[in-house]
Amino acid sequence: MSKVTTMADSIGRGLVAGVAGTAAMTVSSTLEARIRRRAASSAPARATAKVLGIKEFDSDLAQARFNDLSHWGYGTGWGVVRGLLGATGMSPRAATMAHGAAIYGAAQVTLPALEVAPPSIYWGAQEVAIDAFHHAVYAAATGLAYELIANRA
Repeated sequence: MSKVTTMADSIGRGLVAGVAGTAAMTVSSTLEARIRRRAASSAPARATAKVLGIKEFDSDLAQARFNDLSHWGYGTGWGVVRGLLGATGMSPRAATMAHGAAIYGAAQVTLPALEVAPPSIYWGAQEVAIDAFHHAVYAAATGLAYELIANRA
């Protein structure tokens, strides 16, 4: 198999795995939000809107749809990174750890830089732990899905 085919296969597997990871994170964050009686996060939509220069939405429904699209697009897109890490030949565990660190680190830098959320040093230990947990769920589920897909090939 050529390097291009291997890379394309890995990216495709990563995209599918990213959908699975996003689904797992959606479940974990939805359950946590219900338990704590808090609203769902709008950070994905606010960050995406800021990057795209969107100032407002026509309706609450349009904003909710944009939030879902941003959340699923972001998680699916980050699956590509997991696919590329899988293509390097690093161990599945190392690839999943690197992927988790990359996506969590990116959120820690990007959200404050876009003024969507304050730096996590202002959140409190419980909020940091909850956020880290949801990102760990995403990375673990994405990694597991990637390996299951890769092992079937």
